[in-house]
Amino acid sequence: MHVLTIPLRGDELALRLRLLDQVRDSLRRRRYSLRTEKAYLYWIRRFILFHGKRHPAAMGAPEVEAFLSELARRQGVAEATQNQAQRARRCP
Repeated sequence: MHVLTIPLRGDELALRLRLLDQVRDSLRRRRYSLRTEKAYLYWIRRFILFHGKRHPAAMGAPEVEAFLSELARRQGVAEATQNQAQRARRCP
C-alpha cells in the first residue's frame, strides 16, 4: 500500500484530521479490522485529493461517479477495488 503525504495549511490540516478521526472512530466502534480501517482511510484520502481537497460532505453522487470512472479507465483498478473505494466513501 502506498503512503500518502498531504501538505496542508493549518485550517485544512485541522479539518482533515477531524474528518479522518471521525471515520477512524466510527470504524473502531463497529469493530472493523485495522486492515479495513487503513484501506478505507486510504481511499477517502484519494477521493479528497482527486477532487482538489474538497470536503466529502460538499460532494455527492456525480463526484463519486467521476472518481470511480477515473479509477476504472485510467488506472485499471478492478471492480472489487472500486467497490471498496465506494464503501469507504460512505463512512461514517
